[in-house]
Parts: sequence; structure tokens; C-alpha cells
Amino acid sequence: MTLASSPVPATELPALVAPGAELTREETERYSRHLIIPGFGVQAQRRLKNARVLVVGAGGLGSPTLLYLAAAGVGTLGVVDDDVVDLSNLQRQVIHGVSDVGSPKVESAARSVAELNPLVNLILHRERLDNSNVLDIFSGYDLIVDGTDNFATRYMVNDAAEILGKPYVWGSILRFDGQVSVFWGLHGPTYRDLFPQAPEPGSVPSCAEGGVLGVLCAQIGSVMVNEAIKLITGTGRTLLGRVLVFNAMEMSWREVRVRRDPAAEPVTELTDYQAFCGVAPAAAPAGPEVDVAVLQELLAERSAGQRDFELLDVREPGEYGIVNIEGARLVPRGTVLAGGFRPDPGRPVYVHCKSGGRSAEVAAYLRGEGYPEVYNVTGGILEWVRRVEPEKPLY
Repeated sequence: MTLASSPVPATELPALVAPGAELTREETERYSRHLIIPGFGVQAQRRLKNARVLVVGAGGLGSPTLLYLAAAGVGTLGVVDDDVVDLSNLQRQVIHGVSDVGSPKVESAARSVAELNPLVNLILHRERLDNSNVLDIFSGYDLIVDGTDNFATRYMVNDAAEILGKPYVWGSILRFDGQVSVFWGLHGPTYRDLFPQAPEPGSVPSCAEGGVLGVLCAQIGSVMVNEAIKLITGTGRTLLGRVLVFNAMEMSWREVRVRRDPAAEPVTELTDYQAFCGVAPAAAPAGPEVDVAVLQELLAERSAGQRDFELLDVREPGEYGIVNIEGARLVPRGTVLAGGFRPDPGRPVYVHCKSGGRSAEVAAYLRGEGYPEVYNVTGGILEWVRRVEPEKPLY
């Protein structure tokens, strides 16, 4: 990270979008509180009306972002997401409701946006964003708002935006902390200037692993929308060259300055982002595995004194407190990989996590440390609850 002021003062940025058609009577009434703001007014509202904004992700950050962009009067909103609404989403993803559980998130989001502001043209991209489609999708929009939750996608969004010369607003949340910035390679730093290298795989938990305070999504998401509006209309000072860091527990904001790395080569093509972030392909198992049905039989035999082995749960304590397998020993992934756990020599070890990713990593590590009888439990506790103990909660 290179700390300094932005190479081009953010106040010099031109409005991203030209004014659209004159406002109708309905639009004038709907957006009247914008129109009477000194320094904003009709011209800024017409720019919003003419804007095309893509929101990547209809989850925690995408929810408030889509709602407030629609309420503000952005004329065309795109949303890309291939997921479906889950009950655990409703703690923070306020664009969805109970009746939407099981529905595609883009369709649920479309219903909420239409109810809030039917004047918005909503374009749905129900697909996973990847190298094959990202440039084509981004090319149809003026501005990208990135609400994704994994590093591989963030680097891809950054590179696609730089290749196309488009600005984008970035936000990140985890537990009680959030970050927001604006990146635009034509006028200042990009995400790669802030994070030249991806963090070690597993060193930063996802929200599904580490949790997130639900209201944090609204706090960070609203700032992201504020930045989008400023970029579109050319008002105010954007966060280009600055990162806002928010701590919800202390209710404090601090600012980190970042500048373009003068030695950095411009991005001209997409790359393998899974490899760049050190994410192993999901295709081939790294070692021996068992499914939950086999584990259930093994546990029954252990209870009967017919078999002896260690069942290791490598999730975090908060996850274990929600749901666990009776007889499992909690040793978080980080503790094992730091050398803080050593199995009994000659005793088989079965390792599980939430869905199988962390446990596969731990199992491979232990085998590399000289413990040959280590097995990954495929599907983790999610599959265990679905197939063995359906009365237990999922998360």
C-alpha cells in the first residue's frame, strides 16, 4: 500500500454522466427533496436519471445499495448475482423477505426495487461473474458498485474496470468493521494499489465464517451509494485516493490515503484470479475423504467401543456454538495451521468444517506433517444437518 494524496484532486473529477431528459411531473414530485438542495438540483437529478449503474452482488452490501440507488432515481440499475435467498441472509440482506427464501436473489431484488421505484429500469444478470462475461457485462454501464465478498472477484472487478476505463465504488465488511473507497485507473489509484498482493488463503475469513453485524451493511452500503451519486453528478469530493475505515464498536471513522503506484504496469488483460489469490481448484480432492453417512456409522462404532479416532471440528467458536456434531473436538483452523494441535500418532483423524473447504486444507496440512490417516468430511456440518440431524439449525 502506498500512502499519499490522490494524484489528481478528487474535486477536479467531471460529472460521469450527462444530464438526461427533462424531469416529468411525477419525477419532479418524487425527487423534490433532491431538487431543492443548493448545488444539486435539477441538473444533478437529470444526470442520475441518465445513469447506468451495475451492482455486483445482491447480498449484504448490494441490498442497501440497490434500494438507495433506486430511491435516488438512477435510471438504469443492473444487478449480477447467481445465488438464491437463504434464511440466514435475512439478518442483513434487507432487500429480501421471508417470502423470497429459495428465490433467485436478482428476482427478489427486482421485486423490491419495483415496489420502491417503478421508474427505474432494472436489468437482471442471473449468472456468476467470471472472465468470460465480466467485460461484456461491465461495458453496458457507466459505473460499477462492487459488493462482493471474496478477493478473487474483487481483483477481477478491479481489472475489468481498469481495462474498460470505468470507475467503481468498493466496499468491504466483516464482523464489526467496514471499508469504502472509489477506484478509477484513469484518474487515480485502483484496488491493486491498495492491495498489491492477495492475502494468504484462509487468513481473512468470509462473512459466512467470521460473521458480520447486520446493520454494518447499511452503514457501509449507504456510503457506497453516496460515492456513486457524487461520481455520477460531479458533486462533492469523492473517496478516490482515500479509504474510509469504519469500526462499528467504537463508532469511529478513520481515513487512509492511497496513491497510484508509479511503477505499476497498467492492466490490459484478465488473469486467473483463483490462482492469483492462491485458491486451489475445487476439482480434485487433495486426499482421502468420507461423506457424512460414513461418519455417522463411524461415530456409532466409536460409541460402541469398536473403533477409536479423533473427530476434529476446525470452525470458529461462534460457529461451533450454533451447531456441532456430538463428540467432535473444536480446534479452529488457524490453531492447527499454526502448529497448535498435534494428533495422537497412529490414531485416525476425521476433519470437518462448515462445508468442506477449511477441513480439506487442514487435512492436507496434517498429512504433510506426517500423519497419514487424516480424512476430510465432505460437505461439512451443512451436509451433516441436511442428511443426519435435520432438526439442528443451519447458518
